[in-house]
Amino acid sequence: MEKRKKDIVKMLLNQNLDEKSEEEILDLLIDEPISVDVDKEIDEKMTLGDKLADKFSEIAGSWTFIILFCLFLIFWVVLNVYILTKPIDPYPFILLNLLLSCLAALQAPIIMMSQNRQSKKDTIRNKNDYRTDLKSELILEELDDKLERIMINQYKILKNLQSDKEGKKK
Repeated sequence: MEKRKKDIVKMLLNQNLDEKSEEEILDLLIDEPISVDVDKEIDEKMTLGDKLADKFSEIAGSWTFIILFCLFLIFWVVLNVYILTKPIDPYPFILLNLLLSCLAALQAPIIMMSQNRQSKKDTIRNKNDYRTDLKSELILEELDDKLERIMINQYKILKNLQSDKEGKKK
């Protein structure tokens, strides 16, 4: 039966793997539970920089940030045009433009770091789902084989009972 399982898994994998990788995957799928908590696995490997980048991306991608930033821009313009007699940054707001450029220059790579990490998490999750699906299919195939053997045995038992019944009638 073990050989049959490996043949089924090989058919399911249907990938170009070297001999060692194929054997490891087959043994893993057949013998071990393969479900993984991807979030927990990734979170354990996160550095302080990774955590900060994720938190920054979470904040920078929120409506709260957008609203507060718009309020800051309005405040900056009103302060420099209407309130201050000697503005810090007179129109055309060159200092504000510099601040916005610096913010964008820093914000983009930090958000990209967070997205790259999310992409890695998705890749691991997809591989885990694929392996789980393969194992489920293997288990279903095995259950189908067992059910088929049970039905064959039931048919034999039924046949024996009928022949015994006919033998008793004669």
